[in-house]
Amino acid sequence: MKRFLIAVDLQKDFVDGALGSSEACAIIPAAARRIREFDGEIFATLDTHFEDYLDTAEGRKLPVPHCIKGTDGWELNSEIKQALDEKGYTPVEKNTFGSVRLPELIRAAAGGEDFEIMLIGLCTDICVVSNALLLKASFPEMKLAVAEDCCAGVTPEKHDAALETMRSCQIDII
Repeated sequence: MKRFLIAVDLQKDFVDGALGSSEACAIIPAAARRIREFDGEIFATLDTHFEDYLDTAEGRKLPVPHCIKGTDGWELNSEIKQALDEKGYTPVEKNTFGSVRLPELIRAAAGGEDFEIMLIGLCTDICVVSNALLLKASFPEMKLAVAEDCCAGVTPEKHDAALETMRSCQIDII
């Protein structure tokens, strides 16, 4: 059985940059450890926006420029980057909360074998839940889990609410 780890948006702007939080900073050691200990293939999503961000639908609702490609904030957190570089990974740029390309990439990487998926990352209540639900819809019979200690939400309350939503959708929270 193949195993896939999805490291969602562990970028500087979500850790300690424009949209960072103390909760996001706190999960970095556990997330880096999970990456280093993972036995399988790793994909890392990268929230990717451009100079016109404030003119996009997301930018009008969240007018905080972040993860602008080519800026320091778009880069992966240094501890996460080091762990990913040690293990090897496939970067997946995405311009919105969930990556519609990710299920296609996983399907191709699985090569017809059964597999399981684990997600870690930021923010639990936006991009983690969006990607988890896309993957669950794409692969309803495959085991899908989210590592609670390797995720943080916009607030602790929203983190908990997203975990409960994922539990309701038969995604394992570990």
